[in-house]
Amino acid sequence: MAAKGKTSKAKRNSILFKMVSTAKTGYFYLARRNPKQKTEKMVFRKYDPVIRKHVEFKEHKLTS
Repeated sequence: MAAKGKTSKAKRNSILFKMVSTAKTGYFYLARRNPKQKTEKMVFRKYDPVIRKHVEFKEHKLTS
């Protein structure tokens, strides 16, 4: 007998990854992307509060 109101949920397509500062400060952002739509590694220019400047952040694998 099926329970009322219970529906199956779809699995999320996006993956979680780290955006690590290229200034070697150790600062990082967490981000999500859908690997089926965006296959190349992401690079953003964002603010690094350790050195108080905008620098490039590159995608790195998130280790558990």
